[in-house]
Amino acid sequence: MTAPDSDLAIDPEALRRRAELALRTARDRTHALTTCVDEPDLTAQHSPLMSPLVWDLAHIGNQEEQWLLRAVGGRDALRPEIDSIYDAFEHPRAERPSLPLLAPAEARGYAHEVRGRVLDILERIELRGAPLVDAGFAFGMIAQHEQQHDETMLITHQLRRGPAALTAPPPPDTADGAALPEEVLIPGGPFTMGTSTEPWALDNERPAHHRLVPAFHIDTTPVTNGAYERFIADGGYGERRWWTAEGWAYLQEHGLAAPLFWRREGGQWLRRRFGVTEPVPPNEPVVHVSWYEADAYARWAGRRLPTEEEWEKAARHDPDSGRSRRYPWGDTDPAPDQANLGQRHLRPAPAGSYPKGASPLGVRQLIGDVWEWTSSDFLPYPGFRAFPYREYSEVFFGPAHKVLRGGSFAVDEVVCRGTFRNWDLPVRRQIFSGFRTARDAS
Repeated sequence: MTAPDSDLAIDPEALRRRAELALRTARDRTHALTTCVDEPDLTAQHSPLMSPLVWDLAHIGNQEEQWLLRAVGGRDALRPEIDSIYDAFEHPRAERPSLPLLAPAEARGYAHEVRGRVLDILERIELRGAPLVDAGFAFGMIAQHEQQHDETMLITHQLRRGPAALTAPPPPDTADGAALPEEVLIPGGPFTMGTSTEPWALDNERPAHHRLVPAFHIDTTPVTNGAYERFIADGGYGERRWWTAEGWAYLQEHGLAAPLFWRREGGQWLRRRFGVTEPVPPNEPVVHVSWYEADAYARWAGRRLPTEEEWEKAARHDPDSGRSRRYPWGDTDPAPDQANLGQRHLRPAPAGSYPKGASPLGVRQLIGDVWEWTSSDFLPYPGFRAFPYREYSEVFFGPAHKVLRGGSFAVDEVVCRGTFRNWDLPVRRQIFSGFRTARDAS
């Protein structure tokens, strides 16, 4: 979406076309992720942390049926008997392979039939009035849901053993990291956090509210593999003092010694990426690290993880105008030369890339490349209201989950904006997670 006060936001036909494009873009990606492997790979569970790809495929169709065909369109249910099977809260991922799942061809046919009926509804419905349809919210919500599952399926591809099934060109080499300052000072003062106007923003991003944030320094780019290697070489995984009690216990229990998918061989670090083993590139942002690892590195470096409000102020606040932008570069949708998004490259770009996507104060790569862990627990904003269902955000609030910001190379732009909040357990490493560090200005 473009800025909430743009012509698109008030032109129902332009909004209708945008909703259709978002749905079609998501479906094209789903198709690519589920046709590049054979049926045994679709039905297998490649990790107990993930669903079989075929479960995600039918779940996408089922959520679209429930929200757009039934709730928005008022149509009769197509397959009510499968609602329970594809209820993510009723069946944990580890047990989904034992369910009577739709076979790949049937799942594709079901999702295709739902989509055809949804596009018919989109052509006819008024995109105003009830909150679920106003500004096309439900259509945007479902496009975002599908893209979130596409990212989840890409994680499954990374966990999958066997030859590469996906390919993509490398990111453009626009990095000038050597010429950049290591950190940027973000002046203290108030800023507007969250949004009350972004049409497709989800409930945990709302409402807009003021925060007073003291001055702080933040890394100009995400922490790189090369920097993280120095932490490892200095015995970071063996020093209890850098780790929280929970992090140290988890490290000891699982024998962690490096980011997920790394291994030491022949005097160098190698990593497996989508079926290909390669030397760890020192100038890329580190990825596949848990919150515990990010926090330990920050302590070792004499720094800390930024809070969620610090991250958002660095990404959105324009010190000249005093307003909060949609993105670091402004209010326009991401362009390919501003951020590494949408699975275009299947890897983070080198640190210092995308100068056109920098914030007003010069912070780079706040959008795309890697999800960035913050120090903050996932909590509601003042005035939060669950919509359209509690299970999207509210049931996850509390100290068990940490907030990640900024998106990754695996995230589509429809699910990535300066206000978007991701969250996960601090043990998670299979996600495309990295981090940057901060320190107080005083």
